[in-house]
Amino acid sequence: MTRPPRTLVRRTEWPQSASRPVVTPLQPSVVYAAESPDALDDQYEGRVAGYAYAREGHPNADVLARMIDGMEGAQDGIVTGSGMAAVTAVMLGCLKAGDHVLGGDQLYGRSLRMMAEELPRFGIATSLVDPTDVAAVAAALRPETRMILIELVSNPTLRVADMAGIAALARERGILLAVDNTFTTPRAFRPFQHGADIVIHSVTKLLAGHSDATLGYAVARDPDLQKAIRDTSVTLGLTPSPFDCWLAERGLYSFELRYDRAEENARALADALARMAGVKQVLYPGRADHPDHARAAALLGARTGNMLSFELNGGREAANAFTRACPQIAFAPTLGDIGTTLSHPPSSSHRALSPEARAALGIGEGFFRVSVGVESADLLIEELGAAVAATRA
Repeated sequence: MTRPPRTLVRRTEWPQSASRPVVTPLQPSVVYAAESPDALDDQYEGRVAGYAYAREGHPNADVLARMIDGMEGAQDGIVTGSGMAAVTAVMLGCLKAGDHVLGGDQLYGRSLRMMAEELPRFGIATSLVDPTDVAAVAAALRPETRMILIELVSNPTLRVADMAGIAALARERGILLAVDNTFTTPRAFRPFQHGADIVIHSVTKLLAGHSDATLGYAVARDPDLQKAIRDTSVTLGLTPSPFDCWLAERGLYSFELRYDRAEENARALADALARMAGVKQVLYPGRADHPDHARAAALLGARTGNMLSFELNGGREAANAFTRACPQIAFAPTLGDIGTTLSHPPSSSHRALSPEARAALGIGEGFFRVSVGVESADLLIEELGAAVAATRA
């Protein structure tokens, strides 16, 4: 009987092929073997490209990062384990004790928590301001302000920041301007073209697009700053999963198709909701009645996005009736999925705020945010119309 060849563990050769795979291979290896200590020195000292340990980088993360770099007009961005990991890498990589960071007052909920509770523990002062009011932003700056963090379109009221005014102010004062571009995506807005120094994404959302990969992305215009962000990410272990990177890469190939269809649906749905009895208000930057419509048109043109918000008459009772009446639309605290999802900020993203604080932001108990997907617009209007009618019954 022929005995199989004896090999040491992990020494089986990878099959060679004259052809190449059409789909990017998934590379889950945590470690990579080098030829010699000198060869490893060459890698770490930048004379040759290579991988050593997946926490420091791996092929699937680099493939994804280069794709997003191309979309944002950036170089050498990094992919992290989540959107908040990207925010963390930026904050801790660029700030130190004694610095002050000024944030928009409607940032993503966990970004707000980082500002309020986590950064102060490291001696980094924080405060929040309305980013639609550049005079208020100027008044909130301090001598020690190192960074301004905004989202161009806020969550969940979809207010549009005064990007031109804030960018000019940051440039004049020598302050870093970081933009979380998750809502708008590079399909609608490229922050570097408007004066940003740092761009952040929750890749989990529209870029990956299927609610099955949790990832973030961060890139700085300045190479030294980007190195600090990368080093922080590696040191803190904000490593992305190769499988999630592989899934997100797959999602990116359909991103533009998904975005355009969802945006078209959002325009139609916003107009339809505005005509429904029982709907108190609709917030969509593409509508002329949005408080920042002119600014949105100047910054985004026709790219007004897939996100809209609306408020029902009837408060929490109406909100409960509404979600029960449209079970086919996922009621889930997320956005950017290929399918439409509903979020109720008073019970999810903004539940930590007092009713008075929510009211000051314009978020009542009947307030919903909709991440519009790629379904038939007629079907969405029919489903949500029936649910609105149920609130009146």
